[in-house]
Amino acid sequence: MNFLDDNEVTRGLMRFLDASPTALFAAKNLGGELDRNGYTRLYEGEAWNLREGQGYYVCRNESALIAFRVPGRDFRGFQILAGHLDSPLFHIKTNAEIGVDAKYVKLNTEGYGGMLMAPWLDRPLSVAGRVVVRTENGVESRLVNIDRDLLIIPNVAIHMNREANSGMKFNAQTDLLPLLGTLPAAEKKMEPPLRWCGAGRGVEDTSDTSAAGAPERMEEGRDSEEGRKKARAVSSAFLTLIAEAAGVKPEDILDSDLYVYNRMKATVLGLHQEFVCSGRLDDLQCAWATFQGFLASTPGESAAVYCAFDNEEVGSSTKQGANSDFLRNVLTRVCSAFGFSEEERMQKMTNSFMISADNAHSIHPNHPELADPTNRPVINGGIVIKYSANQKYTTDAVSGAIMRAVCEKAGVPFQTFHNRSDMAGGSTLGNISTTQLAVNTVDIGLPQLAMHSPYETAGVKDTGYLIRAAKTFCSGSVLSRGDGSFALHF
Repeated sequence: MNFLDDNEVTRGLMRFLDASPTALFAAKNLGGELDRNGYTRLYEGEAWNLREGQGYYVCRNESALIAFRVPGRDFRGFQILAGHLDSPLFHIKTNAEIGVDAKYVKLNTEGYGGMLMAPWLDRPLSVAGRVVVRTENGVESRLVNIDRDLLIIPNVAIHMNREANSGMKFNAQTDLLPLLGTLPAAEKKMEPPLRWCGAGRGVEDTSDTSAAGAPERMEEGRDSEEGRKKARAVSSAFLTLIAEAAGVKPEDILDSDLYVYNRMKATVLGLHQEFVCSGRLDDLQCAWATFQGFLASTPGESAAVYCAFDNEEVGSSTKQGANSDFLRNVLTRVCSAFGFSEEERMQKMTNSFMISADNAHSIHPNHPELADPTNRPVINGGIVIKYSANQKYTTDAVSGAIMRAVCEKAGVPFQTFHNRSDMAGGSTLGNISTTQLAVNTVDIGLPQLAMHSPYETAGVKDTGYLIRAAKTFCSGSVLSRGDGSFALHF
């Protein structure tokens, strides 16, 4: 790929965005590209026999990935790129189908991450994620994507809510459940839901408010052979659809992690075609750009490391999040594989540096007053270095200066971001990851609009800027010469 050609870069980014409706698919797509580039997959539960110059990668939970390349046995430290693959979505609950007046079927969902709710309404949606199915030897996970327009969350007509344009407060349980379809005549008299092994998802008819007999009915569905037969007989149309996508029978699905995602494809627009619009730009734009820079780099004195975590949008405190031992364990095992002692490993951590890349806020064209008076990033203005006095971003003077030097060496522009002093800002994985791995870290991002909307806007030039900066960074070294003093080899 020609990283100086904005159109070619943007087409590559758009293909990745469209193919990655959830973190599971994003990790799978990154792993596939690593396979095609000669990287060897490792597994945490197996021994690692590493060779100099060879690329490797390891996954956790199918939704987080770390890749690395060690140039030689005497490498000095680690040049680490980190981002995340998850975005705000609607998670589909167990026993998902809800019948309405024996006419409609909708899905029971809950929000994942802090989302802008209103833009989810009145647009084509579908379902993707994974199911866990029984096998002869145990269980197996399978990814599924219903690759067609399937769902919609319909708005209430203005005639029935005259105050809709005066401000709407959404209730996630009542206002934002997606419509799946109509209830066939044969299912109109379906009994209340039979819960069995988490998979017999019948239709709950909300027109019946009586609770009489419900415990006995649920107990029958859970424990008895007759109940199991009934559960199989009334397996929902939704479960059947998911089972077909997974290539299994509905009764073989034991559990699932399924999400509702926006079906609108990525596109380029603007007077000069300067904007790229898509779902999940936060943070797949950074994750993809740093990944391309990592692949294109030529590590010298230091090992290049690429990290794509999951669950940043909900605090990173999972086994596959930035607050886990995932990255620390991988780097420890790399050092061990090359025969380094614990003291030598700690020395290498001192000679390491991390770029935490998670998208940033651009000044808003309709609300410029929301930006800080003197730090006002703009789309296509370059990489954004993010600062926070309360350490919501981990950038300090040292790491900020090193990032500026990387950008200057790569020949790309950079900008700075602070929140307004009277406005609480967000946080990201940089300051969280340093609780597990104490290395100098800078928080950066690419400027965008409508962060956490199901359809966001960013710049076509900024992706290429980050690719070139990531390539420069992974090809160089940041070597400690004492506290606060570093030798930069780029």
